[in-house]
Amino acid sequence: MEFSTGNPENKKRRTFLKTTGKALVGSAALPLVFNINNSFGMKDDILKVGLIGCGGRGTGAAAQALKADPNAMLTCMADIFSDYLDESYNALIQVNPLQVQVAEDHKFIGFDAYQKVLESDVDVVILTTPPAFRPGHFKAAVQSGKHVFCEKPVAVDAPGVRSVLETARLAEEKGLNVVSGFTFRYDFPKRALFEKINSGEIGEVMSVLTVRNGGGLWYKERQPSWTEMEYQLRNWYYYDWLSGDYIVEMMVHSLDMMSWAFGDKLPLKATGTGGRQSRTEEKWGNIYDHFAIEYEYENGAKGIHFSRQQQGCSNVNKAEVFGKNGSAVVDIGRQTHRIQNDSLWDYEGEKNNPYETQHEELFAAIRAGKPMNEGDLMANSTMLAILGRMVGYSGQTITWEQAINSNQVLGPALDEYRWDLEWPVPPVAIPGKTKVL
Repeated sequence: MEFSTGNPENKKRRTFLKTTGKALVGSAALPLVFNINNSFGMKDDILKVGLIGCGGRGTGAAAQALKADPNAMLTCMADIFSDYLDESYNALIQVNPLQVQVAEDHKFIGFDAYQKVLESDVDVVILTTPPAFRPGHFKAAVQSGKHVFCEKPVAVDAPGVRSVLETARLAEEKGLNVVSGFTFRYDFPKRALFEKINSGEIGEVMSVLTVRNGGGLWYKERQPSWTEMEYQLRNWYYYDWLSGDYIVEMMVHSLDMMSWAFGDKLPLKATGTGGRQSRTEEKWGNIYDHFAIEYEYENGAKGIHFSRQQQGCSNVNKAEVFGKNGSAVVDIGRQTHRIQNDSLWDYEGEKNNPYETQHEELFAAIRAGKPMNEGDLMANSTMLAILGRMVGYSGQTITWEQAINSNQVLGPALDEYRWDLEWPVPPVAIPGKTKVL
């Protein structure tokens, strides 16, 4: 399956590829301890990695995984678009050619490409496809006995989330590792701050405000040779059945911080709205460009989320947490991690690259035989965003139980994809008219 993703966060990852490639090519920057020959002879401590989804996010994740562990080796790649796979392979070779040993017959193209990776002898798979495919790919990977790095979000609808929860249980039974792409959880400053919040340093948390306002994103012009399916897959971000809408695809990071502040408790219900004011042309598919959602928790606490993707407006990316005895703030742009109660605390400890740390911890857990499983976390944070989309689209108050038990399926089943499939795209949702339950 595809799996190129023109992820809107890829600017930093492209910079990473450029700078890391310059540092590593032709150097001894990585302490490589394995011998490689044309038959891929390796030491026992090599972890073979398969990449399913060769777009910007997949390429970045693969590069970060290889940098995180010198005994990790990329041996398989899969995408539905050969141009994306070729571009990814060429970029990864520049990062470290010794760790990229992908034979031509292990470069898989097509809707069944992911299956061919899973049929190989890889130990770990990186799932970086558009969100719609992740429940199916995650299930197939775990059934195949593979350890998994699964990019966020992990689904676009409630049936997909329930599938992920079920697969996570299977992974636990099999002793497999599951690490999510909720990168903030691996950032040392945020870990320190949220540990203080969860340990009660600001008292009982009563409200969390998350705001992420940004500008416009990428778009790929329609080509005469493309079918409608190819056009939508290459512009997957703008179709709710592929991305879940931007609140699910991108703002899920902010909502994950909200959940983290509340100790990962589930909300009782949510109310909200949204729409599109600037991204109104047909080429932008059927997703919104702004949301405003209120989540209500058991103790009466409120989680508030504001976001927009509108060109020419002021930008911010922050979370503010208010407890009975103090407050905390994470400001991404200003790199602020602060707690204020009777005194003022600012993070002054070690900094890290969380994109690498998540792979370091995954590989360390595999090698130690002590599985880590983030299945529930990644499913529930994804569902928090899906609930936000549901109340935004409908204009109705919806409970968590109603949302998680919804049978609304946005896209086709994994085995139904083909180039001539014309999946009907719903009209842009209208609060007060659109039904989601």
